[in-house]
Formats: sequence, C-alpha cells, structure tokens
Amino acid sequence: MTGWYVALRRAGIHVGTYALSMDFLSRFSGMLERLGTYPWWEVLIEIAIIWMVVYFVFRFVQGTRAAGALKGILVLFVIVTLMARILTGDSFGRIAFLYDRLLGVVAIALVVIFQPELRRAVIRLGETPFFRQTPKDISMVVDNLTEACAYLAKAKFGAIIVLERQVGLEGLTEGGTQLRAELSARLLQTIFHPGTALHDLAVIIRGRVVHAAGVQLPLAEPEDMPDPSLGSRHRAAVGLSKECDALVIIVSEESGLIRICERGKLSPGFPSGAFRAQLKARLERNPELSAEDSAEDEAEQSETLRGTIADDPDTQTADEPVEAETADAEDRS
Repeated sequence: MTGWYVALRRAGIHVGTYALSMDFLSRFSGMLERLGTYPWWEVLIEIAIIWMVVYFVFRFVQGTRAAGALKGILVLFVIVTLMARILTGDSFGRIAFLYDRLLGVVAIALVVIFQPELRRAVIRLGETPFFRQTPKDISMVVDNLTEACAYLAKAKFGAIIVLERQVGLEGLTEGGTQLRAELSARLLQTIFHPGTALHDLAVIIRGRVVHAAGVQLPLAEPEDMPDPSLGSRHRAAVGLSKECDALVIIVSEESGLIRICERGKLSPGFPSGAFRAQLKARLERNPELSAEDSAEDEAEQSETLRGTIADDPDTQTADEPVEAETADAEDRS
C-alpha cells in the first residue's frame, strides 16, 4: 500500500490533482464572496452589457455558416479554460504556458475565420434609419417595377434588380455600366431583353434613378441556398442581401414567377398580379427589421398573397394553383 501511494505521489496524480481541485474551488468561492461586496446596481449593469454583447454576436451570425463554428469554438474554449485552471501547478506547467500564449493566436484566428460576418456587422452598424423615401417616391418606384416585372415575367425574360437602401453599393456599381437614368418600366424592359448586352447581370436602382446595369453581384455559397436547384440569379440575390440591406427582385426565365430577396431570405414565387402588393409592403416597411421580424412577417405576407390572388382573376386560372407554381416552378438559370 505504501509503495503504491509513493508511486502515485511521485507521478503527481493523486495528491497533486486533489490539491489543485481544492485550489480551484477556493478561488471560485473567493470570487463569489468578492461579488457580494460590489454594489448590486453595478453588477446588474455589467451583466446587462455582457448579455447584450453575446446577444448581438449570436444575432449577427445566426443563420450563417459561422454559427456552428462559433458554438464549437465556445465549447472548446470552455473545456480548455477549465483544464488550464484545474491543472495549474508545477506538475502541469507546460499546459498553463501554452494556454496563456494560445489566447492571442485564437483571437487572430477568430478575426480571419469570421471575417465575412465581422464585415457584415460593421456594415449594419453604419446603416442609418433616418433616411426614408417619400410616399410619392415609393409609389413611382412600385408602379414602374410592377409594370416592368409583369412584362418580363410574361415574356419569361430573366432579370435581377437591386434596390439600394442605406448601405451604399458604389463598390459594385464601379464594375458595371453607369447609366444614371430616370427609372422607367420601358428602360428596364429594354435592359433585360435577351438581345441586349446588359441583360445577364444586375441593375442597381438608387432612389428614382437606374444607377448602373451589367453589375456583377457576389454569389452565396451553395449551402446557404434554400434550394440547391436555384440558379445564379438567386445565388447572387442571396449573396448580396446577406451582406447589406438591399432589396433584390428576381424574375425567373423558366417559370415567369417573381421572387423578392431581403436579408438573405428568399420569398415564395409570386405571379405578376400579386407582386405589387408585396413590393409596396416591403418598401414601406422599416428596412432595419431583423431576420426574426422578417420571418414573422413572411406568414402574414403569404396570407395577403393568397387573398390577393383569390380576388384577382388575372393572377390565377382554374388550372394553375399557386401552390403548384410556387413549389414546382424553380429558376435554374
């Protein structure tokens, strides 16, 4: 018995681990005792600040590829921290040494890994909620876009139209053809006619002006798409709207349905008759709504869509149910 005890003691397992565990518990108890000496209002403010930081971090990465990576990193960080605290001492000095120097490397790695999400967060912080279009401007934009998209959908000409909001898209428009022409339905119909040189890429509208055409948009990753069969126009719409507050309109050249993409969320396919109400509602709504608010509004908008189609005989015939069009007619362009 004595021989086994001496061997374990020399290996630093039994006695050392017990002592380190007691040291960790004593430190934790001391921290709780010191916490009771602080003013209660100061503790509440600190807890509220920490909670807000954590909440906004998770909100920015929610629904992105970074969400799973962040959860894994947090679990790994907690495990490594507990091990470093428990195994502190002369017997495990190398672990403490590596832990102290690992934090700096991890901080740099996080910046690299979450670079797209950090950029998106900075862009959203710069969005100003004070700019609003007047009802007259919104009505003019809705009228022209509705007329143009109805024509494109009927002819089954593919199109992607970007409505710029608070976040400027100057970096994208520099690579396209500068137009700076007053918005009109005829202009959009001409741009997206298959015989023109600019019909394949996007048009960016700023206020009541068609700012640029032939603009290349960033593509979303395939795993970010709700349906892998959707084509490059839909990938471009999701990719751009995930990075800024722009509203993107896509016309399918296969089905003739119209989709709206906002904050990375693709709407169901609308027939041209129901598109106007959807576009007007989104333009009049506060563009600062979060992804959660947009998801809640989607159910209400679907009900509005059904009512609009039921009341308007031009939007649906007896042998063309909306559910079948929405589920089966997907754009592969």
